[in-house]
Amino acid sequence: MKNVVILGSTGSIGTSALKVADDLPDRLRIVGLAAASNVERLREQARRYRPRLIALKDPAAARHLLTDPEITAEICSGEEGLLRLATMPEADIVLLAIVGAAGLKPALAAIRAGKTLALASKEVLVMAGAIVMQEARAHGVRILAVDSEHSAIFQCLDGRPIESVRKIWLTASGGPFRDPHLWPKERFSEIQLHHALQHPRWIMGRKITIDSATLFNKGLEMIEARWLFDIPIDRVEVLIHPQSVVHSMVEFVDGSWLAQLSSPDMCLPIQYALTYPERVPNNRVQTDFIKLGTLTFEAPDTERFPALELARRAGRIGGTLPAVLNAANEAAVAAFIEGRLAFHEIPDRVRRTMDAHQVIENPTLEQILEVDHWARRIVLES
Repeated sequence: MKNVVILGSTGSIGTSALKVADDLPDRLRIVGLAAASNVERLREQARRYRPRLIALKDPAAARHLLTDPEITAEICSGEEGLLRLATMPEADIVLLAIVGAAGLKPALAAIRAGKTLALASKEVLVMAGAIVMQEARAHGVRILAVDSEHSAIFQCLDGRPIESVRKIWLTASGGPFRDPHLWPKERFSEIQLHHALQHPRWIMGRKITIDSATLFNKGLEMIEARWLFDIPIDRVEVLIHPQSVVHSMVEFVDGSWLAQLSSPDMCLPIQYALTYPERVPNNRVQTDFIKLGTLTFEAPDTERFPALELARRAGRIGGTLPAVLNAANEAAVAAFIEGRLAFHEIPDRVRRTMDAHQVIENPTLEQILEVDHWARRIVLES
């Protein structure tokens, strides 16, 4: 039995993780849950799973739960609440599914408390990969990938040395604007929020869905892979695979390739992370290759989707530039959602912010957070 804390329990990853817990009641016990603002969903989860501690980002929202007689958990709030959950003495594994930079401090707190970290928040490694991986090594903590792509790479490597790897290949669905005939670059100025939220394969939160539409999600995953697997970013590539069945691949130095395949369902990589190193029986994910039929691959169009090259540039230069890339993209996406920025302007604003930044080569955590704030402020001014 593993005691599990879920930070981001009301989002798509968090709710999928609870489905996995439902499937494996003799193996997984939920001891802590945290959400940003979805009071009612957290209320339902607290009543059902009866964790020992729950947290909401907003203290005022948390007070709504204090008078609920069906909630037995202790209730806390704010950043302090997240840090308490991340370091719960009884927790064995912390699943971090907080969108954006807000997950960085809880991730480091969990690592320093000796907790296994199941990581679904790629921004943590994009912003501070060197610091996070150094802390994980210093505390003997394993970081397990939850993103389907990085879980696939982890499964393909299966302990093989990175020296045996020629390249890592991350697959991408291509998002709703993959077809250049339907959406040529000249039409990108017409893209509205409802267009960008129509992901062809996955049901996700708004921010990550828009990142998938711009391919910034894949760019962030390139940087995440660089740190998770200790490989130069120039050996991390992207392939467009619209069927989302091959979740990623490893090309070895002898010319062999290994891939991990399954029907697209986030419950599978989540279960693998929560039950690692075992593979536990579960019939939730069923893959029928006869019904799937043809699997196709194509090169990404970096002219229509410049996010990949921006991410590669940030990964090559390193230092504080990946944090700038991440923060500028987060702020630009938020502005697009609010109707203050056009879709096609997102990569342009990120590029300008990166160009305006003077890189710090070996930043401290404080410097990374300062740069994060700077980039969010300047991105809409550039």
